[in-house]
Amino acid sequence: MADDTDPSDSRRSDILTHEVGVSDLNVGAIGVGEAAIDEIPPSGRLPPPDGSSSSGLLRATRAQRLALIAGVLVVGWLALELFASVLTPFVAAAVLAYALDPPTTRLTRIGLRRGGAAAVMVLALIAGVLLFALLLYPLLLLQIKLLATRIPQYAFLLQGWASEQLTHLQDNFGSDVVNDKLRDVVSSQAASLLSVLLSTATSVVTSGFAIFNVLTLAIVTPVLGFYFLRDWPRMIAIVGAWVPRRYAEVIEAQAREVDRILSAWVRGQAMCCLILAFFYASGLTAAGLDLGLIVGLAAGLLSFIPYVGSVTGGVTAIGLALAQFPDWRHVGVVAGVLVAGQILEGYVIYPRFLGDRVELPAVWVIFALFAGGAAFGFVGVMLAVPVAATIGVLARFWLRRYLASPLYLDPPVRSPEVL
Repeated sequence: MADDTDPSDSRRSDILTHEVGVSDLNVGAIGVGEAAIDEIPPSGRLPPPDGSSSSGLLRATRAQRLALIAGVLVVGWLALELFASVLTPFVAAAVLAYALDPPTTRLTRIGLRRGGAAAVMVLALIAGVLLFALLLYPLLLLQIKLLATRIPQYAFLLQGWASEQLTHLQDNFGSDVVNDKLRDVVSSQAASLLSVLLSTATSVVTSGFAIFNVLTLAIVTPVLGFYFLRDWPRMIAIVGAWVPRRYAEVIEAQAREVDRILSAWVRGQAMCCLILAFFYASGLTAAGLDLGLIVGLAAGLLSFIPYVGSVTGGVTAIGLALAQFPDWRHVGVVAGVLVAGQILEGYVIYPRFLGDRVELPAVWVIFALFAGGAAFGFVGVMLAVPVAATIGVLARFWLRRYLASPLYLDPPVRSPEVL
């Protein structure tokens, strides 16, 4: 029987078949296309066309994901390296907006608009800082002047103490170990140590660049904080819309875990630092320590770094008490205030405001703060705890996946017994 099919129709059919195959391949390579949106299986993966292997397709998709992650990390690293000197007010404003977002959201629930609630919170924060500064500024200035006038006295006492200790060592171990020249050098260096520290601190504080940075933080940060706080829900929604839909549920779950840990740490540490600063400042001042206000505030505010605030405040307070009081009774009172602060911190304040909600070990926080400061300066210090919390959450997530994977659960292969 003769074939009546027109050769041109056959040629057109081949061309259409070829075009459909190319179209299907392109849709599969992109991931999800509008033409095949109704044919997506529940697994979220398109079947390979014509039964071909999908290994090359999966390799391309995995390569795209890895390239995206690597690109984001590289761009973030370069941005921190290039703009670290000007990012301080922006990072501080973002931290401020993150901390003030919950009370701002509560104000919106009672009828205030988001912009008005953000303005109320920022103005309340500025008023609190100004009130704190106006009340404590005269006392702080008085104690700073007192410290400057007592530096020579402390240097003389330190010189005498060093000379006495070296003389005692020379009497016990002989002049071969500790000679007169070494004693004179150590005594003179101990006398000039405090003067060098004071002049260095004064030059840093009074330098023009430091004043410019302080003014920038004081003026620009509240303005940026208002805009960040006003647009915070919108920014979170935009970033959430950028998350790949395939991994949206997993990424959102990990982001909520990071937010839970980070919010508990930030707000808990803020309350702990304020309470400890008030306790140490009032306690050391009531104990009669002349510089108790400065030492107490510094010890409390540095408590966000584990062990740094307590060690620094304790050593400084005991040293000043030994230089100021002629008897051991007042030194014991100062030591008692420090011990009471440690008991209050360990058994009352930290369990109440932090407890087991914060899964940030002290060693990990210390390493993150030092690593961030070494890499990016003050900006790195501010970003250290959020990055540490994120890395901790991701590490625990991948550890759970590993413990539930065949790589961990597969039993060992036993060789057959030899009869």
